[in-house]
Amino acid sequence: MKKSTSKQFSTMRKSTRINSVIILLIALFAVAVFDAGAQKKSDQLKQNKQKLEKEISNTQAILNQTRQNKNASLQQLSVLRRQISNREQFILALNSEISALEEEMALNVKLSKSLDRKLNYMKADYSTVVYNAYKNRRQTNKLVFLLSAENFGQMFRCFKYYTSFAHNVKSQMEQIQEAQQEIQQKELEIQAIKSEKAALLAGHEQQLSVLETEKKEKDKLTNELKKKEKQLAADIRKKQQEQQRLDKAIKKAIEDEIKAANNRKKKANSNATTSGGKANSTTELLLTKEEKALSNSFAGNQGKLPWPVAKCAKIRDFGTYSHPDVPSVTMQNNGIDLATEAGATVRAVFQGEVSSVLEYIGTKIVIIKHGEYMTVYQNLGTVSVKAGDKVTTKQAIGTVAKNTSSNTYELHFELWKNTSLLNPSNWLAR
Repeated sequence: MKKSTSKQFSTMRKSTRINSVIILLIALFAVAVFDAGAQKKSDQLKQNKQKLEKEISNTQAILNQTRQNKNASLQQLSVLRRQISNREQFILALNSEISALEEEMALNVKLSKSLDRKLNYMKADYSTVVYNAYKNRRQTNKLVFLLSAENFGQMFRCFKYYTSFAHNVKSQMEQIQEAQQEIQQKELEIQAIKSEKAALLAGHEQQLSVLETEKKEKDKLTNELKKKEKQLAADIRKKQQEQQRLDKAIKKAIEDEIKAANNRKKKANSNATTSGGKANSTTELLLTKEEKALSNSFAGNQGKLPWPVAKCAKIRDFGTYSHPDVPSVTMQNNGIDLATEAGATVRAVFQGEVSSVLEYIGTKIVIIKHGEYMTVYQNLGTVSVKAGDKVTTKQAIGTVAKNTSSNTYELHFELWKNTSLLNPSNWLAR
């Protein structure tokens, strides 16, 4: 009887331990894997949506400003086109978030049902253990069980069996309670997901309605501009000729700065070299150790630089392309053009030194040197820095000027590496 009792306790202990532990581990692993993956995806979608919401808000303020200006038809259309693009991306982001929520809810429901089944298994297993313990209560009485041992060695083993059994029964009860709490938590999460999905669907419908209104406004404005396309084309070509003169002045200022800086370093017997290691160059800036470090730091921030104006809408891109509203005109843009609010603050996109401040054809231009990189800020009304000043990232350097012909506010921004133009859109934060 003693051997059978010991064997029975051992079997009950092993069954309790193995079944409960395996079931709980499977459940916990499934929860952990699901929660980690779903949370990461959800966070990314929300961050993307928040960025788009901010851009839509900023662009809306500029759009409202241009709507009040009868002379700003081209800028209004450009801003409106940008806003439509932003809103379409935002709607896509909402769709992705709704799909992710539906997927998350389906997995949560599936996991909750799985936990329910596992809980039932655990309860059944626990009931069996309790029933067997009650059925054999005479044999499982601790004192009787210990005294039935034939020697002290067997008594010690019986004591270990009994203690282990009691511990496992208690542990299984705790695991059942944990599983119940997990199920309750999943049910709360499912309800929260349902509420969030309902809010997103409402926002989705609202955005679709606004998008439809904006598209109608764009079509109406486009038709109005087509009636005066010849005059618009003439105006654009005139502005392009003015910009070409400015482009030459900016390029000359950059070339003069490189030449003057290289001459100073040669006279000082500096060990400066270009980023490629050349000791003599007329098109590349000779860099000191500190300037090389600054250049590398600037390059390392590609795609992360702050925008030169906090609230703006990009209305013209870099490069050569047909004008989107007047196809007969080919655009050549050395940088990007940003529509801004009246008197918006212009800020440096990275730390550096003011290379020069120019005033040409009624506009002020600031050029900032960041090692071998240079940033150009054109069409400033006021300037708060001078040549030789050290500036920090996001430091205010002036304000955007009013365009007298259209009563609009635009900043022209360029990025150079030595005497080569770069596309600013690839460097500014996305």
